[in-house]
Amino acid sequence: MRPAQALKTISVVWSSCILLASTTCSSTMAQTSVHPKKIPVILDTDIGDDIDDTWALVLLLRCPELDLKLVVGDYGKRTYRASLIAKLLETAGRTDIDVGLGIGNEAQGTERQSEWVSDYHLTSYPGTVHQDGVQAIIDTIMNSPEPVTLISIGPVPNIEAALDREPRIAEKARFVGMYGSVRKGYGGQPSISPEWNVRANPKACQKALSSPWPITITPLDTCGLVHLQGEKYAAVRDCKDPFIQGLVENYRIWWRNSSEYSKNPQKDQKGSSTLFDTVAVYLAFAQELCKMEMLPIRVTDDGMTVIDPKAQKMNVATEWKDLGAYEDFLVDRLTGKK
Repeated sequence: MRPAQALKTISVVWSSCILLASTTCSSTMAQTSVHPKKIPVILDTDIGDDIDDTWALVLLLRCPELDLKLVVGDYGKRTYRASLIAKLLETAGRTDIDVGLGIGNEAQGTERQSEWVSDYHLTSYPGTVHQDGVQAIIDTIMNSPEPVTLISIGPVPNIEAALDREPRIAEKARFVGMYGSVRKGYGGQPSISPEWNVRANPKACQKALSSPWPITITPLDTCGLVHLQGEKYAAVRDCKDPFIQGLVENYRIWWRNSSEYSKNPQKDQKGSSTLFDTVAVYLAFAQELCKMEMLPIRVTDDGMTVIDPKAQKMNVATEWKDLGAYEDFLVDRLTGKK
């Protein structure tokens, strides 16, 4: 099958999947009695740097629409990231999910959550750990009987390597990620910003966002506005579920290791940081709370994402239709209410 034909076929399949998934949701994503087939998912993440990756993984595990097959650490810090992933999966009772070590050196990234895994040994993980996470991504996609959704929330050197090794993965997968800045920058500012996941490795992002698979992204325009405050945050902070307690503990550890901690030592008690990556998880199965536009996006060499008529078109979440409803959805899923 030619790449263009494959892209058209996958787009049709995924349009059907998202339509089915959306039938389970009201404006606050409340489930109904309809239970469509789960979407097979791989998560590629630079978990352990910004805390939003941890929130995203926890959310993913609370979404019955998604069938998580593999989680791979991205952008260096191979053992640290894989250990975080493995301990979170074990805490959730989901050791049926494979863990992969990504490419990159151990010096890349930070280790602000290392305290949480200081006594955890990756060799103790009861499930499967792949030393070559890139090959695990390829094998999971190529061996799947149906298209796989690749949720990517890091700088994507793993994805670049996977596409170089096996270009056909673009014929059997859909790419959903947290990337770029289209019309607004960090904090909703009116000028675009060089968003971290792109500027950390523009070359890899150029490869991922120009390959012939269906692409959906949440740029800073939408994901950069997500926070939990007040009663919404308190509902998560005070949740007695051991898995959510683990999330809150990770957030507290991460914040204590922040350069901003001395200025606001109680922030972890009052509200969340920006939960960028959680929006990519949401977009893997639903889009109704966002305004979606098909835009041609090009990644520049200096890490900007610009609208260029000659670039590949992708589905972009450019605005919120109801940010409050998304926050409610996030709280309900994390605390087990929905």
